[in-house]
Amino acid sequence: MPRFRLSDAPFDIEPLRSALLGARAGAFSSFEGWVRDHNEGRAVLGLRYEAYAALAEAEGERVIDEALAKFEIVDARCVHRIGDLAIGDLAVWVGVSAAHRDAAFAASRYIIDEVKARVPIWKHERYAGGDAGWLHPDG
Repeated sequence: MPRFRLSDAPFDIEPLRSALLGARAGAFSSFEGWVRDHNEGRAVLGLRYEAYAALAEAEGERVIDEALAKFEIVDARCVHRIGDLAIGDLAVWVGVSAAHRDAAFAASRYIIDEVKARVPIWKHERYAGGDAGWLHPDG
């Protein structure tokens, strides 16, 4: 099962979280990113994520491999939505299990920061004024 994946539909986080639980894990940390109604002082009506899927999935896997090597964690997963999303929709989820909380927190932060900086996913925001704009890295 890939540790990083793109999803063109809403997804359930419970099976993702459950896959990270186990006897070696004493801690779990997660991050959820949702579509917000504003960006840089502008009202946002919704957005669309697009990705270079093959490259995004490969780079996302590399990010998680790096986190596994860099931090003392048991396992990690990340799912990022693509397609049209509405205000309040879950856009990205990161989950990390570890023996201790410090490693889980640090790895979770590392994964989301690196995914946003390196993985080829672009955000096209639709604004209340009728115009739209592309953003990357994703904020």
